[in-house]
Amino acid sequence: MEIPTPAKNDVDRPGKDKRYSSSLRLWHWLNAIVITGSLLTVLLNSTLLNTRKNSAVITAKLAKAGVAINAGQARTAAHALSNNDWAVHTYFGYCLAGLLLFRFILEFFQLADQKLIRKIKSAWHHYQHGKQQRETARHEFWVKTLYAVFYLMLLTMATTGLALAFEDDVPWLKSIRAFRQIHAFTMYLILAFIIVHLAGVFLAERKDSRGIVSDMINGGEQNNIQ
Repeated sequence: MEIPTPAKNDVDRPGKDKRYSSSLRLWHWLNAIVITGSLLTVLLNSTLLNTRKNSAVITAKLAKAGVAINAGQARTAAHALSNNDWAVHTYFGYCLAGLLLFRFILEFFQLADQKLIRKIKSAWHHYQHGKQQRETARHEFWVKTLYAVFYLMLLTMATTGLALAFEDDVPWLKSIRAFRQIHAFTMYLILAFIIVHLAGVFLAERKDSRGIVSDMINGGEQNNIQ
């Protein structure tokens, strides 16, 4: 299976590099930080802050100090540590929801040639009707479509996450157990996308799209656009 690699060249402007607005670049890197932080809290909760493992550690350490506690007390103490981690995870979730809203609003104010939907339509048009760069256009279509799917995954993650965050305040939300399952499953899909995306960027940098990472930092061609 071929890994989709982002292209440096603009399908609509043959021979020219893609351009990225400062707002889009800001969103990209902030979103990367927030998602990374969110995933790290999940990793911590399943390893260092695992309630079951820490309950046993707390019981053993206090026993050596001459303090006896029962399993319920040890679990309560361990669960408190886990709750602090989930509180941080929730804050990352709020940031993710805010950034996603910003991205959707940004789509309406982006320059026409930088809007995701327009790029998908344009790539498909070039593939269907163009005589040159058909293979490039097909590749661009699938890469941008994959990004659109990623946005849908983020929307699902943010929506279910908010439902879980407010389930104690809204009783009917707590009765829908599917939210937690969908939230967890979507996390794995996003993790898979990140792995594929990083692999694609790595391969693109080594092939014919050298400099795409720096373009996402400085804006690419005509980096003074707003």
